[in-house]
Amino acid sequence: MDDLFASQPIAGATLVRSDIERLIGRTPRTLIDCDVEEADLSGLDLTRWRFERCNLRRSDLAGAKLKGAVWQGCRGPFVNFSGANVSEAEFLGGDWNNCSMRRARLTSTRFTGSKLTEVDFTEVRAMHIHFEEVLLVSAKLPGFSFRKETLRRVDLSGADVRKGDFRMTVFEDCSLREALVAGSRFEGSDLRGADLGGLRLVDAGPFRVATISREQAGQLLGELGLNVR
Repeated sequence: MDDLFASQPIAGATLVRSDIERLIGRTPRTLIDCDVEEADLSGLDLTRWRFERCNLRRSDLAGAKLKGAVWQGCRGPFVNFSGANVSEAEFLGGDWNNCSMRRARLTSTRFTGSKLTEVDFTEVRAMHIHFEEVLLVSAKLPGFSFRKETLRRVDLSGADVRKGDFRMTVFEDCSLREALVAGSRFEGSDLRGADLGGLRLVDAGPFRVATISREQAGQLLGELGLNVR
């Protein structure tokens, strides 16, 4: 009987830490249209839980176990995911601006159709991460690896991607406009589908052996103070 009730979604509820703790069991739970704003959920095991259209604004999920969790259409600005295991999770739509993902584990995590403006990904442990149709405007991604990934409609305008690994990365309808790219590697990448305007370059070295268009070549040389005629 307990397992039967455990399979039922929780809908339209306002939940705090003690409520979530009572829901934790052998079966992952589904929360729909729930309000978890500012809740302290740090360290909890929410493996494979599903959140649909929930309000998680400023909630604290630091150190939580969130492997395989699904977040669909949620509002989660300023959520703290620091040190959490978010591997194999899916973020489908939703607003996650100004979140902290510092030191989080993001192996095989997928972000699709999401707003990730100014999210802090510093020191994350990430492999095979997937970004598609996401806003990473002004996000912090120093040292981040996108190696061999295909980025589709990813806006990295103004983002900090210094010392990033973009080797053999394919950009499709993306933007790196005014991004910080010092020390990044682009060998073998295809940048023809990226807006490279406004990049502050000391030299064109990072783009050596990358594939760019003639127009982009002119943009990069222009940033170096050279007139292309």
